[in-house]
Amino acid sequence: MKHTKILKRLCLVAALALALSALTACGSQSSSKSSDSKSDSSSNSDSSSKNVGEAFEFDGKVPEDGPTVKFTMSDGGTFTIVCAPEYAPETVENFLSLVKSGFYDGLTFHRVIDAFVAQGGDPDGNGTGGSDKTIKGEFYSNGFEQNTLPHLRGSVAMARSQAPDSASSQFYICYDDLPNLDGNYAVFGQVTEGMEVVDGFLDVPRDSQGMPQTPIVIEKAEVISE
Repeated sequence: MKHTKILKRLCLVAALALALSALTACGSQSSSKSSDSKSDSSSNSDSSSKNVGEAFEFDGKVPEDGPTVKFTMSDGGTFTIVCAPEYAPETVENFLSLVKSGFYDGLTFHRVIDAFVAQGGDPDGNGTGGSDKTIKGEFYSNGFEQNTLPHLRGSVAMARSQAPDSASSQFYICYDDLPNLDGNYAVFGQVTEGMEVVDGFLDVPRDSQGMPQTPIVIEKAEVISE
């Protein structure tokens, strides 16, 4: 009986650890209800960071007329992301710059987790890579109060490691509302068209870590309006 209880506790700890590592955009990714990327999207090791309190309201809204990016997948499906530079200026600038340079063309969504997120944008294809630049983490627990965008279904945010200013190229799209991530990762946009295409990633067989067995490839990402 005692051994059974210990085993259950160990399983619980392992499950929680897996979830927290899922949102790391530079090392090991996701889980279910945290964020992805070997950039961790759900933990912050910076001792100077603020605690995210219930008193802070994440009530921002992505404007319909923000800079817009269209993703075309290798199977012909498309989805559109509208960005919100007024909430996360450096994040949006970095994202648009990568899109314009063709950085995302040919990359994949390497982590797809039911009821959690689809994460992509890693040139290494396994959650450990990024571009040659990292940016400031524009989120509340990193001292950036300007960003009040919540994690809603279709929200787009930057994955990162436990270091708050480690976001690079990896980003994730939320399948569900994920309020436990609010204030700990930089939400910078919203899928406004084609969310059914992103939902379709869930139909691809995946391993226990959410890695698709058949690559989910971005054929092209392009800025269609600024």
